[in-house]
Amino acid sequence: MVDEALDLAARLAAARRLLAPCRSTDAQERSCLPGPAREASLDPVGLYREHLQPRLLNATLGTSAATVVRRRVCAGLVGEVLEIGYGSGLNQPHLPAGVRRVLAVDPSATGFRLSARRRAASPVPVLVVGGDAQALPVPDDHVDAVLSTWNLCAVADPAAALREVRRVLRPGGLFHFVEHGLAPDDEVVRRQRRCNAVNKGLTGCVLDRDVRALLDGSGLQVLALSTYYAEGAPKPAGYFYEGRARA
Repeated sequence: MVDEALDLAARLAAARRLLAPCRSTDAQERSCLPGPAREASLDPVGLYREHLQPRLLNATLGTSAATVVRRRVCAGLVGEVLEIGYGSGLNQPHLPAGVRRVLAVDPSATGFRLSARRRAASPVPVLVVGGDAQALPVPDDHVDAVLSTWNLCAVADPAAALREVRRVLRPGGLFHFVEHGLAPDDEVVRRQRRCNAVNKGLTGCVLDRDVRALLDGSGLQVLALSTYYAEGAPKPAGYFYEGRARA
């Protein structure tokens, strides 16, 4: 449990550092919201999820190790790409020249604001089309590729999200992904399940999703799948599923 405790301490320290800018802008942002949203923004849980959590994820998922994986996953993307969990645009710098446009799906307006510099530095335009990966507001057979990097862990119904991926992909279109999930070792699985409640509350994600089973039940054809423990990552959050699947 030492590595989990150290990881949690690091995330909490990052959260404290990020809280100051969140507080400084919160009153201004609330003044522009309609009544119900303004009231929700006063709720501590809502405040954390909308303002602090995106900043925490931007910091913890923007490491040099994660960047190496992002480059691999983004390689080969072409045409119109739908990205699940666009967040703060951490994949934007790694999009190949063949990408024409990104359709962004993310529930957080704060995350999208954090992506401003990355979008400004990229030749690929980004259009926000929705916030729910389980009900994509995109026609059938519409996009050339779908991109997801460490997002299925945070979707309430990941099976529904993958069915939507299959639906919106053109025939032969590719799903590029890296996810973390269920480990192959019993002891690590026990640690994943012990840590689930805290991790879900802090980062919004479930540690022990069976990604391979979800892919097998999605209607997508898995073309390539690498599974491995990420070097330097705590094992409960560091078992990765990386690959490609075809519609």
